[in-house]
Formats: sequence, C-alpha cells, structure tokens
Amino acid sequence: MGLFILRRLGVMILTALCLTFIVFFLTNLYPNLEKLAKTQGNQRMSDEAVTSYLGKNGYLQPLPVKYGQWLGVLPGHTFTDDEGKITGRCIKRGMEPADAPTFCGILQGDWGQSTVFKADVGEIVSTRLGLTGWLMLFVMLLMVPSALIVGVLAGMREGSKLDRSLSTFSIASTATPEYVSGVIFITLFASSAGVKWFKGTATSAADDITFENFFLPVLTIALYGMGYIARMTRASMTEVMTAQYIRTARLKGVSFPNIVMKHALRNALIAPFTVIMLQFPWLLNGVVIVETLFNYKGFGWTLVQAAGNNDIELLLACSVVAVFVVLITQLISDIGYVFLNPRIRIA
Repeated sequence: MGLFILRRLGVMILTALCLTFIVFFLTNLYPNLEKLAKTQGNQRMSDEAVTSYLGKNGYLQPLPVKYGQWLGVLPGHTFTDDEGKITGRCIKRGMEPADAPTFCGILQGDWGQSTVFKADVGEIVSTRLGLTGWLMLFVMLLMVPSALIVGVLAGMREGSKLDRSLSTFSIASTATPEYVSGVIFITLFASSAGVKWFKGTATSAADDITFENFFLPVLTIALYGMGYIARMTRASMTEVMTAQYIRTARLKGVSFPNIVMKHALRNALIAPFTVIMLQFPWLLNGVVIVETLFNYKGFGWTLVQAAGNNDIELLLACSVVAVFVVLITQLISDIGYVFLNPRIRIA
C-alpha cells in the first residue's frame, strides 16, 4: 500500500506540473498580457507603454523562466529604472530590496498580488475556498444520502413502478441544468410571483448561514448531482441483486430486507463510491454558475471575477487549487476502492 501511494503521489506531482504549465502558458499569452497592462494603466496606452509595463513587471521574459519564478524554483524578477530604483516580484511595498527574499513563488507560499481585489492572492483564495467549503458540505449532506436511497430503492426491484418512477426523477434532475432549476426555484420560492419562503440571494450567507438564505443554492446543486449518483447506484444495485449469492440467500429463506442490508448493499456501493468522490472536484468547479446566480462570493464567484477581469495571478491560484483537489480526490477514491473491493490487487 505504501509503494502504491508513493507511485500515485509521483504521478500526481507530474500531472500537476503539466496542467499548471498549460494554464500558465494560456494565461500568459500576449493578448492577455496586453489587456492586463491596459487594465492597470488605461485603455489608450500606446504599444510602447504596454511593452514598458510588461518589461518592468517581468512579463516579457521567456516562458520557462517566468514559470520557474512563479513556482519559486528560480530567483524572482527584478527591474532597475533610470533613477536607480529597484522593483521586482519579491520586493513588496515598503520593503528594502536588500531585505527581499531571492525566491518568492508558490512553493514559498507567495501566490502574488491580485490586480482586481488589490490583496494577497493566498488570503483571497483561502477565504473564498472556505465559503465554498461550507456550500459543498451542505450539498454533500443532502445529495449523497438522498441519491443512495433513491438508487437503492429503484434497484431493489428492477422494472417495478417504483423503479420507473425513481428512474424518471433521476433522469429529469440530471437533465435540468443548474441555471434553469436555480431560476425556477428563485421564481417559485423567493419572489412575488410565488411564495417568499427563502431569499433569492446568498450574499448574506458569507457572514451568517441560515436555512433561509442557504437552502436554495444547496438544493440547486444537490438536485443536479443527485440524479447521476442515483442512476449509478441503481445500476450497481440491479447487477448485485441478480448475482448467484443473492439467489442462494433467497433459496435459504433469508428475508428480503436482510438480503438487501447484509448481502447486497456493500457490494452495490463500490461503484457509487468512485462517483461520489468525483463529485468534489465537480462541486468545486461546478459551483461557478450557482454562486454567480445567487451572488454567493465563494471560490466559483472568485474564479469568474478573475477570468472576467484578467487577473492572472488569481486565475493561476484558482487553477492550482482546482488541479490539486481533482488529484487528491482521485487518490482517495483509488485507496477507498481497494478497501471496498478486496479482489482488486495493487500491482
């Protein structure tokens, strides 16, 4: 198991380097850098002024050099103007150049400065990620038990009226996009056109989470993901219920509830476990629409702001977080799958 985890960690690091380099390359294309310069200066900047700004801030260096400085494995960029004033990536405001560190990348915990929020990127990401974490927690608490119950009930008796009804509900919930169901919920439960049981915005939930301001975004996300997990659980349950050992248990006179709970359920949850673990990266990136719709200023909302305002440092930080969440959840999924299914050998 230890060797298996080490190999997985090695693959994760290599994958993370490749993915972050691709994102770094795309965000550092010259049109994006030109837009950044004009955003920080003015839209009427000449080409010479744009080049001067980019050169002063180290954006015109070779791509591998910039990537190494961003990672923190190469010395940070420095620039000396005509008056002899030294500025650079590692030299913060009010800091003497002699006191500045040589390396200042993400490996040193320096994520850079946001050009939109005018604050440290690390603080912004940690704060917004915490808000999205609460949203993901409540979504999983609602989505996973509900989906498993629906899937198990549908798969216990394949082809029955209950199976067809629950399968139709699962397909309908998955086929309805979040922006559609979100608008419907707001119209029905948070506007004068329906009943005002809840709030149509989750802005206040950032400071104080209540059932009134948080239930609609949670329900919108949970309903969309519930159908997929329920369908996977139903398919797995249906397969298990036709297995030979289940037939043997029936012939021995074991009651149907005992067959389901003691013999079928654990084996039926092996496939859904992987799907459930993959919901975490989907939730982290899939909340973009819902957080924007309900104006909940979490990770997804921040990602939209970073992309819309060409905030390169913040966009890179959000990408790194998303990559590592995907890789870590896949590692946990692989380890959990081995424990749930002893027939899987670790080669």
